[in-house]
Amino acid sequence: MPLTYPSHYRSVFAPGLFAHKVVLVTGGGSGIGRCTAHELASLGAHVVLIGRKLEKLHDVAGEILADGGRASFHSCDIRDEAAVQNTVEAIVLVHGRVDGLVNNAGGQFIAPLDSISAKGWEAVVNTNLTGGFLMARECYVQSMKQHGGAIVNIVADIWGSMPNMGHSGAARAGMVSFTETAAAEWAHSGVRVNAVAPGYIASSGMDHYPPEAGPMLREMRSTVPAGRFGTEAETSAAIVYLLSPAASFVSGSVLRVDGARPQVRMGWPMQLPDAQARQREAVKPFEGFHRGTTPKLFDEKG
Repeated sequence: MPLTYPSHYRSVFAPGLFAHKVVLVTGGGSGIGRCTAHELASLGAHVVLIGRKLEKLHDVAGEILADGGRASFHSCDIRDEAAVQNTVEAIVLVHGRVDGLVNNAGGQFIAPLDSISAKGWEAVVNTNLTGGFLMARECYVQSMKQHGGAIVNIVADIWGSMPNMGHSGAARAGMVSFTETAAAEWAHSGVRVNAVAPGYIASSGMDHYPPEAGPMLREMRSTVPAGRFGTEAETSAAIVYLLSPAASFVSGSVLRVDGARPQVRMGWPMQLPDAQARQREAVKPFEGFHRGTTPKLFDEKG
């Protein structure tokens, strides 16, 4: 059944929470990045969208402006050190500072380890680890070292390994370690660094996998104790919390958004919630994103 969405962003956070703040969101042209950009803009931030495809960034910026928010965008390959340096420099030149960074850009493909070439491995590691490091380093060196700020790195459910995505698992685990190290090294400048680890999220990113992966992806919900996929808005809320003043004593941490998926154990008879339990307020899906869409793969015919 398609998900339903409100007519405007329904954030749980206070209006104006990020007024006069400049927040960069990499991978802001789709999926979790797009949702997070919308929520931050709805709370008063000027959101700077960063990605490789200008058309997608332009469209999301247009959505935000149409909803009354503020947004701009820059095309940048985060794997290119010079491009990252120049992009952050341009942003600081225009806005004077960077208050927050959401290191969301990433990507991977389904493959067992013995079939991954060095080129394929490097492409995923460079996108999911090196690119995130470069963005965080430049935001720190060019602005946050002088003004403070908050960084949230998006990782993944790596607990228990990532079979058929070993390249991504290795990169995400590296990003967790980077998060912890940066939190320690940059604290003296008033900078906090945390990570959010989404589990199985119903995001447009799922539609990037080949059609033959559809049945497997649709069945993943049955391995989650919560009995469902998470939403983009549930992930965005975790990111926004870690960027907010409410998390001022939280740094070097990973906030999992996964419905207890890593706690599943062999031999434990997991019981999925029934229809009545799924409607209880504590576990109902949070659909805050007014422009959210259901991944096409959830259409059995898609």
